[in-house]
Amino acid sequence: MSFKLISSPLQSFTEFRFRNALDNHFGGIDTYYAPYIRLNGKMEIKANYERDLFPENNIVQELVPQVMTNDPDEFLFVVKYVQSLGYNELNWNLGCPYPMVTKRCMGSGLINDPQRIDEVLKKAHEESDIVVSMKMRMGYENPTEILDTFPILDKYPIKNIGVHARIGQQLYKGGVDLESFQNCLDKTKHTIYYNGDICSVADFRRMQDLFPSIENWMIGRGLIADPFLAQMIKADTEVFPDNRWKLFRKFQYELFDGYAGALSGKSHVLTKMTSFWEYFSVSFSDSHKVFKKIKKAKSIEAYHEAVEEIFKDFV
Repeated sequence: MSFKLISSPLQSFTEFRFRNALDNHFGGIDTYYAPYIRLNGKMEIKANYERDLFPENNIVQELVPQVMTNDPDEFLFVVKYVQSLGYNELNWNLGCPYPMVTKRCMGSGLINDPQRIDEVLKKAHEESDIVVSMKMRMGYENPTEILDTFPILDKYPIKNIGVHARIGQQLYKGGVDLESFQNCLDKTKHTIYYNGDICSVADFRRMQDLFPSIENWMIGRGLIADPFLAQMIKADTEVFPDNRWKLFRKFQYELFDGYAGALSGKSHVLTKMTSFWEYFSVSFSDSHKVFKKIKKAKSIEAYHEAVEEIFKDFV
């Protein structure tokens, strides 16, 4: 059975520099979702959102913009903006679990308000021709909340719904709730994408066996921790290529060069790369030791020395 792999967006990580570097060195992803645009009541697009979506900054084959809002007018404003850049699809984030978002009735905090969801979708479909897709948790407080939205969603030609098999209150803690995810499959006519804890080829195979009807799979944090993951899933192998560490080293240096040329101040570059290494370190046998080396680097020179020390036994 053929399937597609989708890069699930993670704010401040899966920006265009990461997407391009991943696609350049590894591949395997069919569609990338950009981190969300959030207006906060101001009808203007911030420069960092613009840079992330400019077609000339993206080499990937398919990129889908995303919006975080609970307001119909904001949604339509973003629709017009992304269409001006040539995009014909907008993904709506009803999945973000963080309290700073959910307390404002956005992200997964909006799932328990079907009426407001209806208002946004009604305006979007009546006043634009944008293709709408959605990214959701199964609820914020309990996994049945999403079921109450399906009668609303079924009124509209939603392209697909990516469902992270957790509730918002979990953040990323605890296990995925596969029984509740199956309930989602049983209760809607829409195409459902699976998202949640695919961190290895073995994880993917297990999920395929559990949900054989799923044709689209979203990978989030697992792809940052192991950039080989998508290509290895596509090849159906758990064997890394012989040049694994050489590729990994080149990939992280492409990321470093991109951010070094864009961020002002060495401390910002080091902070950005340290956040990536919190994930990268998982790929190494002694992840704690590897991450500690990176965290100790307080200058660009020290950072490069730490990276070379980490890779010296592999490259």
